[in-house]
Amino acid sequence: MRRYATPRYIPALTRTFSSSSRVLQRPQPSRYNFNPEPSFEETPAEQALRYPTLTAHDLFQLKEQPKGVKMLTRDFIEDSLYNPSYGYFSKEAIIFSDSSPDKGFDFLSLRDANAFQSAMAESYQNYADSGAIKGPGHQVWHTPTELFKPYYGQAIAQCLISEYLLKYFPYEDFIIYEMGGGNGTLARNILDYLRDEHPEVYDRTRYNIIEISESLTKIQKARVVDVHPCARVINKSVFDWNTHEPAPCFFVALEVIDNFAHDMLRYDLKNLQPYQSIVTIDDSGDFSHLYAPVSDPLIKSFLSLRNTAGHRPALPRYLLSSPLRNIYRSLPFAPNLSPPVYIPTRLLTFLRILRQYFPRHKLLLSDFSSLPDSIEGYNAPVVQTRLRGSVVPCSTLFVKQGYFDIFFPTDFELLRDLYELIMSRPISTTETDLAALASRTSPLMTSTSSIELGARYFFSRGRRMPVDGVISASGLPVGQRKSNVFTHKEFLQTYAQLDATRTRSGENPMLDYYTNVKFLF
Repeated sequence: MRRYATPRYIPALTRTFSSSSRVLQRPQPSRYNFNPEPSFEETPAEQALRYPTLTAHDLFQLKEQPKGVKMLTRDFIEDSLYNPSYGYFSKEAIIFSDSSPDKGFDFLSLRDANAFQSAMAESYQNYADSGAIKGPGHQVWHTPTELFKPYYGQAIAQCLISEYLLKYFPYEDFIIYEMGGGNGTLARNILDYLRDEHPEVYDRTRYNIIEISESLTKIQKARVVDVHPCARVINKSVFDWNTHEPAPCFFVALEVIDNFAHDMLRYDLKNLQPYQSIVTIDDSGDFSHLYAPVSDPLIKSFLSLRNTAGHRPALPRYLLSSPLRNIYRSLPFAPNLSPPVYIPTRLLTFLRILRQYFPRHKLLLSDFSSLPDSIEGYNAPVVQTRLRGSVVPCSTLFVKQGYFDIFFPTDFELLRDLYELIMSRPISTTETDLAALASRTSPLMTSTSSIELGARYFFSRGRRMPVDGVISASGLPVGQRKSNVFTHKEFLQTYAQLDATRTRSGENPMLDYYTNVKFLF
């Protein structure tokens, strides 16, 4: 079982691969410490020096797993998951779904949560018998959108339309961007709900799915675009996005950022200086990693923003306290580097893309706040695969690329603070096409070129500074409401029609499952 009560995968292959860690070092005179003191000034091994340093973008051109190269940890993860030829999402992952995108389980006829579990297992078995799972290696994962359709998608729709009707209707179109549309079920459920319950809003709706998988775009077009002409599918990675959206819009990202690549750091326990991990793959395909002082601009930027947001490194208190850390370092067999710490550097890139290209967006994001069976380290991922019908968690990140899912928990409080910090910063003329915003006409825009009196009043009470030149219907330049963090249960209790997913015993699987999920909105 993955992720507490509800598995994202049904038991699905492969083998794990050994890895080793290398730290450039000099002999340690102390006879008590097990790990020698690292010295990062010494020249690395000649073999490691001759390997070219590649990024995930460079590796995307390859048809087979690379050898004789080195890269940052985030590039190794991104290549493992998204390489078009051998990446996990290109060849192994299948999203569980039946033939109908709008009809799910009949909860009202089920006795209790155990009956739902049985019905879910039977549905999965029928799916497997249909030939959708093609032997070892293929992973099948459940999402709440698929398990609780159409009611989960309707809750998302109700959340979005409540905000739209309050702030923008009838002056602005209802523009939605969904990142990672899966089988198209969420988009279909949202648009069906708008068409049936809010036809006046449906007529003004534009739904955009940003999808990196070419195979999934075909499914999405058949299930969504062919039924709802207001929808379109854009076959592109969000990290390649370069189109400016000047209008108010909603950006939806459900169960997507857990697969965003992270970097791995370890801290010198003498002074808490961070060191970045560099993965090496030798000519035989074996993995190792080296540590070097942080030099990558994205890692530096993340550490700076985290500090500005008031968050400390994800380490135990005894390592953050200098006196306690010195006592710890003096213990026999004490390491001289901290355990691995994983930082969401690709998530930072995503937030900057939102700021740059979607300046008036409202983000609705949901993902896992904690995960069982993770590997060693802080904010560490789960690395797992399938073998003979059972989920097999791995103990290391460095496994054969493309055969293993790698997914991370999200620190939602850190995410919220980083997001608000980035959204509060002005966009320079080099970051966006200001002419597009200036040329766009709207009843809610003025020709004023400065923020009017009153903006700081609202900004100081849970709102961002408003976009220059844009006012609300009240005539004041009120900024976007700042985002908050909600548990899965809190969100659904606010927006979902809970009677539809309640069993005869009174249990409600849609509320009781996915207890390790949170929302940012």
